[in-house]
Amino acid sequence: MAKIDDILEQIQRNPKNIKFDDLCKICKKLFGKPRISASSHCIYRTPWRGDPRINIQNHKGKARAYQVKQVLLALEKLEVGHGAKK
Repeated sequence: MAKIDDILEQIQRNPKNIKFDDLCKICKKLFGKPRISASSHCIYRTPWRGDPRINIQNHKGKARAYQVKQVLLALEKLEVGHGAKK
């Protein structure tokens, strides 16, 4: 099992070819349990207003690259603190 820091480093270097389960680990750490967890999708709630969700999809065991990039943007937004609820 990969550690969270190792996974984060990997997705920041190359958002392609990321395991869906690894991306789920990151999302669970950042956003908590998924709001919806269907067979091929997991939807996580984010702490800011607007469109407060991260939707990731399992495609043959891998996460889609554009969704990995969305998670990276959400991580960046969390680190900066923009849009967080008070």
